[in-house]
Amino acid sequence: MTAEPTRRTTRVTVAHDVPSFDAAGLAPATRDALSELLLTLADDEFVQGFLDSEWTGIAPMLEEDVAFSSLAQDEIGHARAFYELRSALTGEDPDKIAFGRPVDAYRHCRLLDHPRTDWAFSIARRYLYDTADAVRLVALADSSFRPLAEVVGKVRREETYHLMHLDAWVRRLADRGGEARDRLEAALAALWPDALSVFAPLNGEATLIREGILSEPMEVLAARQLERLKGVFGGLGIQVPGTTPESSGGRTRTAPSAGFQWLWGEFTAVHRLEAGATW
Repeated sequence: MTAEPTRRTTRVTVAHDVPSFDAAGLAPATRDALSELLLTLADDEFVQGFLDSEWTGIAPMLEEDVAFSSLAQDEIGHARAFYELRSALTGEDPDKIAFGRPVDAYRHCRLLDHPRTDWAFSIARRYLYDTADAVRLVALADSSFRPLAEVVGKVRREETYHLMHLDAWVRRLADRGGEARDRLEAALAALWPDALSVFAPLNGEATLIREGILSEPMEVLAARQLERLKGVFGGLGIQVPGTTPESSGGRTRTAPSAGFQWLWGEFTAVHRLEAGATW
């Protein structure tokens, strides 16, 4: 008789990536606020990772086919770590959090709602997201919640290379001139209203700041990012819209965008094949 193979869940295979901690010592308000923060971090990285994966096999050159596949793997790995941390707080299965929610329950920023479109658009969006995420991660680097600070430290080391790669591409498209620069500028104009949406206010944000989990309010981080973007694009001679991007719109949606509805259908397709199955 052949023994039934042992089923391994995501939690078992990645447990070494996530510091263990006792959630019982956290006050309910702190636990709720931290859970919200972790979900937004995870959903941002998760959705960005799947957006990157859409370039696998169709990137404009072989090197970028490999590079964007690597970026996708990194981001989904970061999401996995944040989902695991949240799982330790709430007891929810991390796979169910990642793949089992309805399309309107995801909390990613609005910058990631837009469909992929062309290469310049993806580079512009990736640059806006990565630079904003870098500002956010700095505000979490010395978090009083040490498991989060430890994970953020690992994430930042990988994100350093992401930023270098995207910065090089933005400058390459801008310096190329002609159609390449035109497409970059058009993409930035279309994305500009959502450029600061990474910093949408969080439920329980005051608690996070009071407890030292987040060092500064999101509105302060948004202002810092805006000045940084203006400096970079001004140095490249790129005119950005005169309006200030919206950062206070929140992450809750009454209806998902058509672009995200399509992406959700793609990344949940296998999970939805059989309810309750262990993959």
